[in-house]
Amino acid sequence: MARNPIQFQKGLSLRAFQERYGTEAKCEAAVRQWRWPSGFVCPRCGGREHTIVGSRDLYNCHGCRKQTSLKANTIFQRTLLPLTTWFLGMYLLTQSKNSISGLELARQLGVRPDTAALMRHKLMSVMADEEASRKLDGRVEMDDAVLGGERHEMDGGKRGRGGPNKTPFVVAVATTDAGHPQRLLLHVVERHDSDAIEAMAHAHLAPTARVVSDGLGCFRAVARAGCTHEPIVAARTGWSEKIPAFRWVNTVLGNLKTAIVGTMKHVAKRHVARYLAEFQFRFNRRFDLPSLFDDLAMSASAAAPRPRNQLRVAYEHG
Repeated sequence: MARNPIQFQKGLSLRAFQERYGTEAKCEAAVRQWRWPSGFVCPRCGGREHTIVGSRDLYNCHGCRKQTSLKANTIFQRTLLPLTTWFLGMYLLTQSKNSISGLELARQLGVRPDTAALMRHKLMSVMADEEASRKLDGRVEMDDAVLGGERHEMDGGKRGRGGPNKTPFVVAVATTDAGHPQRLLLHVVERHDSDAIEAMAHAHLAPTARVVSDGLGCFRAVARAGCTHEPIVAARTGWSEKIPAFRWVNTVLGNLKTAIVGTMKHVAKRHVARYLAEFQFRFNRRFDLPSLFDDLAMSASAAAPRPRNQLRVAYEHG
């Protein structure tokens, strides 16, 4: 069997990463280029004339006299961590096929677990923002799924998909007509009903998309967004996991289970959307693994600050 060129492509090796970003000066130069590709621009007045002042190398605008740092108004704002630690964290998140657990990230970075958790959630929120406007087109395999939700006798929880600790979401994979996977969407919903599916279709599907799903009634709502719907009733053809039309949506769900359940062990319900966005971000950029790191680092350098209270982060074992 021929090797899958995407699966066996070379990523960004640790040695190459260290050569490119192994010092604070190299990381600062990269952030400066990503943030101000045409030179410094004052965040207050838009002026370009400036001088570098003080021990912190602040940019002093000649126009409005505002002083700003390289990290100010970015995701790195008010961090006590050097950029080399941030860059290594981004490297580990983007170059690990099944992601990395919180404890392992903390060990690799040499920081406390809660510090690693905060960094991770800031970076995942950037990934979520980058994926928020994604629209799928062409042939789209779609299925419903839930994550988490072990039943606890003490909390009166119930079994099945309606369990109180379970997070429902929709997985959609855009493929070529020949069935090769292209792009992925993992979308958290309040419940699997027609209103949620219609809202998802309007936001994330092109009107020309052809949705292939099982016979679950709520998927008919994609037609309200102009999409074509091709239901395949699993009860007539066997288990949906064995139907060729759902090959990639089932493959993705299997890989997602390995990445989240196998690596993280536990994900708090309020953070599920962010973890799904991390998986989606990596999947949709898998065609060029070496540039995956730069995609995240560039986005992080342009992203607004993300304080802890905004992210609602508390350390989670994993």
